Amino acid sequence: MQLYGSQSSPYVRRLRLLLAEYPHEFISMNIFESADRERLIKLNPTRKVPMLSDGAQVVFDSGVIFRYLSQKFSWAPLSWDEENTLTLINAVNDSLVEILLCQRSGFDTNDNKLFFNLQRERTHAVLTVLEQKAQQGEFQRWNYLAMSLYALLDWAAFRNLTDLTPFNALNAFVATAKNHPGIALSDPRLS
Repeated sequence: MQLYGSQSSPYVRRLRLLLAEYPHEFISMNIFESADRERLIKLNPTRKVPMLSDGAQVVFDSGVIFRYLSQKFSWAPLSWDEENTLTLINAVNDSLVEILLCQRSGFDTNDNKLFFNLQRERTHAVLTVLEQKAQQGEFQRWNYLAMSLYALLDWAAFRNLTDLTPFNALNAFVATAKNHPGIALSDPRLS
């Protein structure tokens, strides 16, 4: 099994954490560098990472890859409540990725523009809900939801994309999760 992705992607990292104790090969790519971009385009028409290759089966998108791995390894599927929590995590992830891409494109993302305001509003509102879930102990088990949340929060801090200081329970969660398998090896700061 080969997982293709960038060292810094939170969507890739969640899968690396999930596969930390399973045999697989991580193929690190810089999708903004021409040689890796060409290779990615040949492998994946979405031109995005992560991507999983398992023999003849190629799977795109972190959510689809998770479902594929769940079936392959007979893991229990996510409940509807867990699916909703994952949607919350993905909403913040998506908004912050958009902000990062806009920053890298030279836009002032602090500008009072509808697009940036909506991303900041969504990020704060959803982080507030995730904070409440963390306070209730929802992320105590080291599972795909906790891995996805950890990858998001650590990446957001690494990229300095939002102020996480008001979210005490989320910060405590990050601090206690740092010793899980795969955390050090998948750190986005290594990119």
